[in-house]
Amino acid sequence: MNRAAPRLRALAALPFVLATAVHVPLLVLRYDRLPDPLATHFDGGGTADGFTGRAAFAVISTALLLSLGAGWTLLVRRAALWGAWATAGFTGALLALLVRDNVDAVDAAQVDAPLAEITVAAGVAGLLALVGWALTRFVPPEEAETSATDGPRLALGAHELAGWTRATGSRPLTALAVLALVAAPAVLLLAPWPAALLGLLGLVIGVPGLVLARVRVTVDRRGLTVSPSFASRPRVRIPLDEVAGADAREISALADFGGWGYRVRAHRTGVVLRSGEALVVRRTGGREFAVTVPDARTAAALLNTLAERHGKV
Repeated sequence: MNRAAPRLRALAALPFVLATAVHVPLLVLRYDRLPDPLATHFDGGGTADGFTGRAAFAVISTALLLSLGAGWTLLVRRAALWGAWATAGFTGALLALLVRDNVDAVDAAQVDAPLAEITVAAGVAGLLALVGWALTRFVPPEEAETSATDGPRLALGAHELAGWTRATGSRPLTALAVLALVAAPAVLLLAPWPAALLGLLGLVIGVPGLVLARVRVTVDRRGLTVSPSFASRPRVRIPLDEVAGADAREISALADFGGWGYRVRAHRTGVVLRSGEALVVRRTGGREFAVTVPDARTAAALLNTLAERHGKV
């Protein structure tokens, strides 16, 4: 395990802890001076056109900061630490300005939010992004692993060329994605505000779910490529010079990756469509990439052979 991981996660969580430590006391101190409901959404001219109950706003806003913090803490990479600080700064500043705009308002419909507040929040995000970037120096880089590890090999002549490709998919993920995409517009159009925002969740689930429901896995002279079976983009490509070794493993979608789809963990990523046989590639930076696919052992053997040959060129 990378020794830098606990420190990196702590530094990613810190800005959200600070934002929450400012937001919650601010709500407590101003709670009795806020209208019920609050103005929480504004049109292009800054006029209130969406409202949320005072108690609901307190719960939702706090949960937003905590969930964003949890996501960044779990998924953060060293090079993206600045993004955690920028996100916390932008979200925290907008929430603070929103509370300020509503304080002592007699009628929430009369509350205005100048567009300049977006600029202020962006400025705070920019400053905190610089802080996060500066803190990166306190996190050592991931330990490199450059030598190929043991793994299956496929016998190839010195001048032989070979490739391997296989399409694989998930019917449950396809069904879930289609249902989410069908439900999203109905919720957005018919549900009352702010429940209509749940329709956006349908898009967030449905679009990437449909893209990842069936993928094509290819091993050839370019390395490993995983892309939607109906398009060439988006894709994951690991070139041969980044392959430290590959093998086939049995994985559990929930136990190993916490679910299905494109998964990101502290030291591994994966395209996980089911539990079972998977091609697992160890990269030269120390991280692993996994994709669940039948006949993974053949793919691993060819990838090891091609990577070893590439390293001798």
